[in-house]
Amino acid sequence: GAAHRLASGLDLRPPRLADPPPDLDVSYEPDPPLDRVDQAAFIAKTLADDLHERLGSRGLVAVAILIEASTTEGHVVERRWRHDGALNSTAVAQRVRWQLDGWLTSTQGRRSRGAGALARLRVRPTEVVPDTGRQLGFWGGADAASLRARRGLARVQGVLGSDAVRVAEWQGGRAVGEQYRLVPVDTVAIAADESFDLAAPGPEPWPGRLPDPPPALVWRPPRRADVTDADGAMVRVDRRGGSTGVPARLSVESGPWREVVAWAGPWLSDERWWDAMAHRRRARFQLRTDDGTAHLVTLESQQWWVEATYD
Repeated sequence: GAAHRLASGLDLRPPRLADPPPDLDVSYEPDPPLDRVDQAAFIAKTLADDLHERLGSRGLVAVAILIEASTTEGHVVERRWRHDGALNSTAVAQRVRWQLDGWLTSTQGRRSRGAGALARLRVRPTEVVPDTGRQLGFWGGADAASLRARRGLARVQGVLGSDAVRVAEWQGGRAVGEQYRLVPVDTVAIAADESFDLAAPGPEPWPGRLPDPPPALVWRPPRRADVTDADGAMVRVDRRGGSTGVPARLSVESGPWREVVAWAGPWLSDERWWDAMAHRRRARFQLRTDDGTAHLVTLESQQWWVEATYD
């Protein structure tokens, strides 16, 4: 029963998957074969609309599809795409376009020589479910602005390539510049309301990581700085976290000196101590100067750097 399913770690209500009828596959054989992304984009829209009509006539929607591209040299490139909701016509067309874009473009040498042009494209639904519609939340659903933004991003991808639009994804790290990375938007899950489901910060402890809230502006590369005490001596930090003086003045990139009116730290970070080549020992401070600006500064190898700035 239901209790046994829950105790076994299974869903209370298993998905109602159905084997797709064999006549739902859609395919296209261009004549002459194609080797340009803009040409393939038209094929993607045509096949997606055709598949949507075939599924709709049977009261079905696809949750997983297989896109298969055959070349004039006999190579077959296929990829399976899955979605936690229903793959509508627009979603199918986007995935066909992304796959063809990644194969047809060779800007990074991913495509092998002699691969040939696109001779046949087939889209096959591998998992379908009854089309029961979509129930939006009381406050939610996709508003017009979100939909326009999503379509705008898709157009940019169509012109510049699928890697041209990137979003931030959490990867963890001690330094603020290491905690997030930019990844192509098509690698991030898209929720049913067409919004981006960005990865949330993980539970990793990251000893030496700066406490929240994080700074708003991260300098890449960091800006060279000088931090001195009231006597003008450079502030240093030993491996136990003891400082030679209290931060009193800050100069960024040999600019004017500012008085430090408040500070916190240090936060020590001793990374890869077992690797002589990759070992990094850093000490971070938060400094607020007399002009109201707050900075995150880092001391590494006896050199101060402004790593980030707060609003």
